Formats: sequence, C-alpha cells, structure tokens
Amino acid sequence: MIPIAEPLLSKEELNNVIEAVKSGWISSKGKFIPEFEEKFAHYCGVKYGIATSNGTVALHLALTALGIGPGDEVIIPTLTFVATANAVTYTGAKPIFIDSQPEYWCIDPEKIEEAITAKTKAIIPVHLYGHPCDMDAILAIAKRHNLYVIEDAAEAHGAEYKGRKVGSFGDISCFSFYGNKIITTGEGGMCLTNDEKLAEKMRILRDHGMNPNKRYWHDVIGFNYRMTNMQAAIGVAQLKKLDGFIERKRNIAKWYTEELKDLAEQKILTLSPEMSWAKCVYWMYSILINTNCRVDRDQLIQKLLEKRIELRPFFIPVGILPPYNSGGRNFPVAEALSKKGLNLPSSVTLQRHDVKMISNLIGRFIS
Repeated sequence: MIPIAEPLLSKEELNNVIEAVKSGWISSKGKFIPEFEEKFAHYCGVKYGIATSNGTVALHLALTALGIGPGDEVIIPTLTFVATANAVTYTGAKPIFIDSQPEYWCIDPEKIEEAITAKTKAIIPVHLYGHPCDMDAILAIAKRHNLYVIEDAAEAHGAEYKGRKVGSFGDISCFSFYGNKIITTGEGGMCLTNDEKLAEKMRILRDHGMNPNKRYWHDVIGFNYRMTNMQAAIGVAQLKKLDGFIERKRNIAKWYTEELKDLAEQKILTLSPEMSWAKCVYWMYSILINTNCRVDRDQLIQKLLEKRIELRPFFIPVGILPPYNSGGRNFPVAEALSKKGLNLPSSVTLQRHDVKMISNLIGRFIS
C-alpha cells in the first residue's frame, strides 16, 4: 500500500522519547517542550513559540488571546480543512467565507475587502497544501481596516513568501504537527508570535488560566491545551530534518511534474502550482482533473485504490457544509477546485520509481 502520507521516524526520535520517559517528565513539563518551542520559533524567524496539543486548539488559542468572541466576524477561505472554521465558531464569532484564487488556490485577496464589515476583527489566511498566500495583499487590507492576521500554516512548515518563512507575517501564526504533516509530533501544534504580551497570555490560557506566579490562582477561564514532553521530544528530532524533508518534497513534486507533463500539455490535467513569489513545500502534490478527461476524479481515486495506492480528494468548501451554509452562498472557484482536485501520495519516503508508477497508472486510466 502506498498511503497519501506517512511520517518518517528514526532512531533519534526514539532516543528522545526514551530520554523523556526515563526522566519521569512525560506530561506537560520537561526539557523538550521549551527546546521545541524555541527552536521552531527561531526556524520560522519569530521570537516566541507556544506549543499546544494540536493545530485546531492552536487556532482557538490564538483567536481567544486576541479577544475575538461573540458578535465578531473572522474572514477565512472557504477551501480549507473544517478546523479553521470550527476554531472561529468555538469562540462564538462567525466565520465569513471567501472564494479561492484560481491560479494558486489559496484565499483570493481581491475578494476579502468586500466582505469586511464593522464586525470584522481578523483574517485567517490558510497556506493551502503547502503553497503560501499572497501575504503583502492580505497585510495591506488588514492594515487599512485595523484587523488582526492569524496565519494558518498547518500545512506549510518551511514554505516561503518572497524569501521569508510563512508563520512570520501574522500577529499570531498556527501550525499542526499531526502525523501526516511535514514534521510531526503525533498530535500537537504551536502558536508563534513576536508579541511578548500575547505569548504570555497564550501560555496562561493553555494552562487552565493559572497565574504563573501564584499556583492554583486563576484570573481567567483557560484551557488544557498543553503539549506533552514526549510529543516535544519527537518534535525536536523532527525539526532537525525539516529542511531535508522540504528538499525531498520539492524533488518529489519535480518528479510528478516531469511524469505528468504530457497530460498537462494536453490540458487533461492541471499540475500543482508554484507562483514566482512563493516557495511551495508541497505538503501534498495536488492536481486538477479537467473536464476533457474520460474519467472523473472519484473514479480515478477508486481505480488507484484497487492498485493499493491512496489518493485523496480536495477539501469540500466549508461554506457549503451543513453547519455553515445558512446563507446559500456560492463559491464558484473553490467549488470547481473541490470537484476536480486530487492529492497524490506525497510522503518523503517515496522513491522515483514510485512516482513513475503512480503517474503511469494515472495516465493509463484517464487516457
């Protein structure tokens, strides 16, 4: 079986976990947590890291720290994993959905401004499938309207916008370290910020709102959003390999592009984009099955599954899902991408012959 994604773990991760277990610090204290926070923040070019139990709670923690709550609105892309919208909803605020940019599939900056109201408090750009958003345009809009920017970089560790790491642009940025991400801690997440007061606020909120100077004194209602020392131990080892993983991901993307080139030239497929201003990390190598193809996307998924190769469809636009589709809005670009989009196996463990075999099977079934 070739899965859509799988982690690459080795002796260093195991040794770190053994050290954490032997130390007795297996929960939310221990040396690996601050080490992982400091080193990951430094890697992204940000001052402070606040490790969390997963990427969804990282988003919720960021929104709560910024004071976003009932009556507020937060602008997000409709083409994203549902966690982005759910985190907004947890605060009592309302997610406002924006259609996709047709060339690189992230939130369309040109459609953000028309959605801003007096209730709008923040924008959450999502670096979809490892490709950065147009951060200059988004930051300019946020500045004009005095809005917070929370980067959802769950799928884009190490991606760059104009030579600068994603996660370093927003007031707060949020990452996931789930098992299928570029680096993993099993579950786990992190918030990054350059604001010392926000960092301290998030540290308090993730630990039940406990006053750091007075044990069992709680000035605010907080959450149990802490990462364990064993998770962080894995993260410390994984972070050392991140640049190598990204190089491998980009090589795999190059292989897919070479193998699927003829189908792209025939307009049967649209291949994974990379804008001139972006360094995509290809969390997933993603393609579109165009309308002149003989089989549709879901048929292709089934055909490859019969060959023990796992493909995944694109996310369904969150704005058309039952919990969020109250206004009956349409998102023509995102809906078209969702119907045609396909994620190919993208693990760093893939070899050139795997990519060739997968590409040949795709070509056989669609031509």
